[in-house]
Amino acid sequence: MSEKVTIKVNDNGPLLVKGDVELVDKEGNVFETKKAFSLCRCGLSQNKPFCDGTHKKEGFESAPRAK
Repeated sequence: MSEKVTIKVNDNGPLLVKGDVELVDKEGNVFETKKAFSLCRCGLSQNKPFCDGTHKKEGFESAPRAK
């Protein structure tokens, strides 16, 4: 059985992805990932689709909750 994948929405920050997951772009190219990585939500990262911490200095705010 494969490892459970979790995606955590961090308040005012990135999506934290944990588990054995394959990240693929629109053209089918596979990104190299680790067992845990963060995906940019603010759109300002210089290392998209990964988070580089830019959201902190730019004041990105978002705190969605599941209903």
